[in-house]
Amino acid sequence: MNLELDHFFILTEKPKETGDLLVSFGLSESFSRDHKGQGTSNRRFEFSNGMLEILYLRDSEEANSGPAKKLRIPERIRKDNVSPFGIILNRTSDENVGMPFSGWKYQPDYFEPPNAFHVGDNSEILEEPLCIYVPFIGPIYRKEEIGKFKSITNVQLSVPLEGISDVLRTLKAADRLQIELGGEHLITITLDGGCSESSRDFRPHLPLIIHW
Repeated sequence: MNLELDHFFILTEKPKETGDLLVSFGLSESFSRDHKGQGTSNRRFEFSNGMLEILYLRDSEEANSGPAKKLRIPERIRKDNVSPFGIILNRTSDENVGMPFSGWKYQPDYFEPPNAFHVGDNSEILEEPLCIYVPFIGPIYRKEEIGKFKSITNVQLSVPLEGISDVLRTLKAADRLQIELGGEHLITITLDGGCSESSRDFRPHLPLIIHW
């Protein structure tokens, strides 16, 4: 399947604390933005071939009543035992172009129509991450840079379920992404090929482990 990881986000109620923790660790922070109509804002940490996004609730009323209400972001932030993650994919070629999984069209206020996301219909399963495909962006050539914290080698997503939806199963075929069942809600990133054999566990502040 011609899918690859574009970026992913982690929902949090403490964007300053968690974002500052990543900055002090040594990740490079890019610009931040508000998501009009979605009720969220972000802090972005970019690599040569992807991005880690810290996403937080800016306006719960906007999130619950705007075009993003089916994402159920306030519930995903405030409820226990739900996935705080979102996985965003793009395609690696223009062959067999189509939606890679069943889902629904999300037209954000911050995109000019007809540009819209395709959201997997597992969005109602709060124990699974949001699965989002970007159909209006073609294949992106990404040159992996060499150096400390420069490129994403792999992202492993742990889902504490015995079985998963067809949507999430589709993501198993995406480049640079692994889905593991069991354990806890956790993302493990390997940066720069893991050549230094070092790691940092950011729990309990974030459900995140980084290897580099």
